[in-house]
Amino acid sequence: MMKPVIGITSTLARLNAYSEGVYVHQDYHIAVEAAGGLPIVLPLVSIETVKQLIDLCDGLIFTGGEDIDPSRYGEEAIPELGQTLAIRDVIELEAIRYVLDTDKPLLAICRGVQVLNVALGGTLYQDLPSQYEGALEHVQRDVPRSRDTHDILLAPDSRLASIFGSTGVRVNSLHHQALRELGVGLQVTATSPDGVIEGVEHTGRSFTIGVQWHPENMAAANERQMTKLFAAFVEQGRTWRDRSKPNNGE
Repeated sequence: MMKPVIGITSTLARLNAYSEGVYVHQDYHIAVEAAGGLPIVLPLVSIETVKQLIDLCDGLIFTGGEDIDPSRYGEEAIPELGQTLAIRDVIELEAIRYVLDTDKPLLAICRGVQVLNVALGGTLYQDLPSQYEGALEHVQRDVPRSRDTHDILLAPDSRLASIFGSTGVRVNSLHHQALRELGVGLQVTATSPDGVIEGVEHTGRSFTIGVQWHPENMAAANERQMTKLFAAFVEQGRTWRDRSKPNNGE
């Protein structure tokens, strides 16, 4: 039987004047494949085409990357705002709402959890160092992406705690933005020691998890806790496929 198909969102990158196009960090592919999924990259094409690509998938990962333009949640940009990409904001905000409507398994990572929050009416801290008093250093410097740098606390009754088998894990940290006001339907299920939101789950969906750290980097480096997250996600994709397409692969 075919492996669960996992769609992975992408951004744009330019290597030189003659080479530009779709980009996504390879650790997403590695983590999904190791967990038993079939990874495919979703390019930034028309939203109609993106929706058809989503229809082919059994689960979706919304990946990290650029800052979200604050106009998407009703704010003016501050000087500390990082690079934005308008086409990605437009496509991903609509795409993530489409995924939620289908109730397909969704894992939203770093920028992805921010897109999830904004799509549901939430807001963001545009820049933690300048807007969140007492924030930890959430952008690890001179440290490999795969290495953990701080603890997070998980809600005991959360799916994350169930997946990890613990109410506390160590994570890496590669973000300067974070969730502020929560979007409709989201529940905080993980926080860092400074109170910054590190994980959310949608109370009205079967498997919608958003995390602020980068589990794909840790899982690709064979960090056991993070491999559990991808294994649980891919298994949910298998369950969704078997429930919706019972004759798949036969």
